[in-house]
Amino acid sequence: ALETLKMFEKKDSRVKSAAATNLSFLYFLENELAHATNYADLAVNSDRYNPAALTNKGNTVFANGDHEKAAEFYKEALRNDSSCTEALYNLGLTYKKLNKIDEALDCFLKLHAILPSSAQVLHQIASIYEIMEDPNQAIEWLLQLISLVPTDPHVLSKIGKLYDNEGDKSQAFHYYYESYRYFPSNIEVIEWLGAYYID
Repeated sequence: ALETLKMFEKKDSRVKSAAATNLSFLYFLENELAHATNYADLAVNSDRYNPAALTNKGNTVFANGDHEKAAEFYKEALRNDSSCTEALYNLGLTYKKLNKIDEALDCFLKLHAILPSSAQVLHQIASIYEIMEDPNQAIEWLLQLISLVPTDPHVLSKIGKLYDNEGDKSQAFHYYYESYRYFPSNIEVIEWLGAYYID
């Protein structure tokens, strides 16, 4: 893939930008940040209005620890294409990292309107409500998530933990037991079930 894309580097700016965008993404996946950054720069310089190029540039900046600057690239990508879901998702993650919880929630709720059956988006919304110490909302979003991925043991145990914190032992037991059924090696779940049976 890298060799094929490198053949397009010499073409006109739009083709060059597309090739450089893909090269940047491939290097990013391989955790070669220096190459990923170089190609992200080339892609942005070839076509400043390419939302994918701006998103990749944001990703490389984020990976290098400059979260404020990453947010700027994601916002610029969204100004060029408001339907760029990758930029919106990454902007939400960046706000979460920067502890701008309300802004992060806003991003993920917008994404949920665009991608109502995205498990990742539902998980992020639930996670933010948990950070905001609103367990009822967190549980509500996790229940939507479990309707999409009913066999995910980590989500099931998370629901169990939230119900347990709320003092609802019977619901907690139900979800911890379901989690145990799908993944019987989670020590934390085994310990909780053991303590429940002792009680």
